[in-house]
Amino acid sequence: MTTYKLLALDVDGTLVRRDGSIHDEDFRAIQRLQDAGVPVSIATGRLYSGTREVARRIGVLGPIACVDGSHIVHTEGDAHLYSRTISGAEASLLRSITERHATASFLFAQDSIVHDATGAPHVHYVRGWSHAIAEVERVSSHPYWEHEHGLLALVALGTELQVAAAVEEVRSELGEAAFVVSFPLLRDGHASLFAMMVRAAGPTKGTAIAWLAEHHGCELSDVVVVGDWLNDVPMFEVAGRSFAMAQAPEQVKQAATDRLKADGLVGGGIAEAIRRAFGH
Repeated sequence: MTTYKLLALDVDGTLVRRDGSIHDEDFRAIQRLQDAGVPVSIATGRLYSGTREVARRIGVLGPIACVDGSHIVHTEGDAHLYSRTISGAEASLLRSITERHATASFLFAQDSIVHDATGAPHVHYVRGWSHAIAEVERVSSHPYWEHEHGLLALVALGTELQVAAAVEEVRSELGEAAFVVSFPLLRDGHASLFAMMVRAAGPTKGTAIAWLAEHHGCELSDVVVVGDWLNDVPMFEVAGRSFAMAQAPEQVKQAATDRLKADGLVGGGIAEAIRRAFGH
């Protein structure tokens, strides 16, 4: 039997349920694994400010990967170990694109989120990334656009046509400097709004797992990962063993080595994965 040396967990829909709680079985299984000397880490799309409390709740002492691998922070002392952002000319281009298409924009920078009155009605859509959210007078003139540390991400909301046009311009004007994805925001089964998320190209949860494995002195084949969504596929592709939650889309399940019976709404998937991979 392979002896795995590191467990990395997605947060939303995997470790944390919709109400923000963690299943008791998952919590106890994580504690048993840590007591056995196996480190546990996190790879999430959230900002660090939206992840720190969860990491500390389960006793993670070490680096965790946030914003899909764009930001790696140590939970002891909040030391910033790695960051990949959009800055300088690329940030200026991105600001021009959002202004042209009049989207409701949310800037993710300095481990926080800012928006203006246009974005105020839609704050609930981004609250899952972090509770460090502030309303400013005008997003388009906020200093974050020109901050030396750059933008970790941008989320822009608008109609399907607005977002599609903005995505096309990002791909055309920023090219390989940016990763961009768009998706509908569903309410009662209908999409009245669409979202565009932009971050620096390069980092993924896959590159994050490689960074974490090196930090912990193990090979990628020694790592077990658990997730439930499309942004988890890159870490499924590099880890030695990968578990997809029961509610994951089929293409996510196909990328994993194993499928879990546990659903993220109920919880228990982490305990199931630990039992199957580590025997604890």
